[in-house]
Amino acid sequence: MNIGEASAASGVSAKMIRYYEEIGLIRPVGRTGNNYRVYGEEEVHVLRFIKRARSLGFSLEETETLLKLWQDKSRTSASVKEVATAHISDLERRIAEMQGMVKTLKHLAHCCGGDDRPSCPILDDLAGEGAGARQSSTKTRQIA
Repeated sequence: MNIGEASAASGVSAKMIRYYEEIGLIRPVGRTGNNYRVYGEEEVHVLRFIKRARSLGFSLEETETLLKLWQDKSRTSASVKEVATAHISDLERRIAEMQGMVKTLKHLAHCCGGDDRPSCPILDDLAGEGAGARQSSTKTRQIA
């Protein structure tokens, strides 16, 4: 199948398929006499694996590691679990950071009059000015 058909079958865009090949995440596939890429079911299966890993938020590097582990039938499941649990920890850290951002923004939005006056605690905070900036930057540091 050509790249368009492989894209449709895997759910990965043709542009991303080319990119994954370019960075070495997937092996270059065979080509026709007209230099068109030719994909088989195995390549589509690999692309689906990559798509699923990426949809779970794994980085390209983590996806590459998981792909190698998946293809290595002598690997231990402990190796796979290690990658997954490290990713879970990273996701939990990022979620906590985002929750801190939401809390700070809610506080700033609450402090903003939202009226016709030009003063705005939200902009003051972003500029590093005013009491709101000191409170929110303290909260942000506590989260980190």
